Amino acid sequence: MTERQLVARGETLLVAVSGGMDSMVLLDVLRRVAPEHGWRLAVAHFNHRLRGAESDADAALVREAVAKWGLPLFEEGWRHREDLRVGQHGLEMAARLARHEFFARAATAAGGKTVALAHHGDDQAELFFLRLFRGAGGEGLGGMQWSNPSPVDASVRLVRPLLGQTRATLRAYAAQHGIVFREDASNADPAHERNRIRHELLPSLARDFEPAITATVGRAMAIVGAEADFVRQAAEKWLAAGRRAAFARLHLAVQRQVVRLQLRALGVEGEFDLIEHLRGHADIRVTVRPEFVVWRDDAGLVACGPATAPAFDPAEAAFELTGDQGELRFIRLLIQWQSRSEDGAELPAARLPNCECFDATKVGRRIVLRHWRAGDRFQPIGMATPVKLQDLFAAARVPRAQRHERVVAVAENGALFWVEGLRMSEEFKLDKKTVRRLKWRWVRP
Repeated sequence: MTERQLVARGETLLVAVSGGMDSMVLLDVLRRVAPEHGWRLAVAHFNHRLRGAESDADAALVREAVAKWGLPLFEEGWRHREDLRVGQHGLEMAARLARHEFFARAATAAGGKTVALAHHGDDQAELFFLRLFRGAGGEGLGGMQWSNPSPVDASVRLVRPLLGQTRATLRAYAAQHGIVFREDASNADPAHERNRIRHELLPSLARDFEPAITATVGRAMAIVGAEADFVRQAAEKWLAAGRRAAFARLHLAVQRQVVRLQLRALGVEGEFDLIEHLRGHADIRVTVRPEFVVWRDDAGLVACGPATAPAFDPAEAAFELTGDQGELRFIRLLIQWQSRSEDGAELPAARLPNCECFDATKVGRRIVLRHWRAGDRFQPIGMATPVKLQDLFAAARVPRAQRHERVVAVAENGALFWVEGLRMSEEFKLDKKTVRRLKWRWVRP
């Protein structure tokens, strides 16, 4: 702690203690070294009240330890049924916000502005894979910092003195010093993704690839986090300077961060696809909520406004697929098609981009090209029954503003056999009975 200057000499330090092994070890270590540095310790325990009697037993253990060591205790129970943030953010995020609000109040009441948390190296490695699987960028993969402001009060600092230690080291310390702690039974539940990473993925990686996986991941996170911080500072500097340099000439990483920072200022947590769309396209509005759209101008400024409901386009055109090949033009879409006989063997699917192959006999000679309409249903290959096209667009994360621009193709029997950007139709796929193949390739300039 002194090497990283996490806590100044003579400072008041609030220690967050849950009753689990990590925080009980942290409290024991700090109480042993506090006199040497003149630190005044206080303890905070937040009872989430989510595990009934087990939560109360955790609180009792903390009270007993604090009383034995003569330390001030700040304690609070969460009334999660009365917390409106549970409905807004979900239980886990609401609990986190309530917990940090309590820590900030307790630190101030104790006469300090620093809260010590018991996160360690294994927590960091688990967080890395959680965020990796969810598609996080450099900031997310950088993980937890040794010291950072509280998410609810920037005047309160959070410090993590054990971030360089492994869980095994802490467990050995607890055994050596006879530290009593409580195990949270939910930490072994494989239903939680973090627990599967903890009990299955990390041990497998340590056994088969890298014994020191926790340290290796920790180093990688430190490197990625520092580089992400540099990019963020460059983006902030560009925004603060009034965007004097052209957005298009910024480094790709800085462009992404410029967009991300502006989205955050608008209350939008931008995922990669949204950031890439805004970064690569100026003046194209993207609906991020039913009533809210965002866009970027040529100068790199991200703006927002109310969404206007896109209207269904009634345009359509009928075509006859006569001969062996031809071209169809509809709005801004060009479709090149070929029809040829097959010998009845099972036929391979098309391999070219923007290209599908259908059973020409099932499609028929007369087709219609049009836009998506209310009530349209489609059965992508592999699905047992047709579903609403609206639901398929939502599942494929097609922006609302683009859905009404997508073109669909209607077969002679009235069913959709092709939807631009989605998988081909189950009903019109090639099979062993196919005698004529329709090759369908489309281009949107």
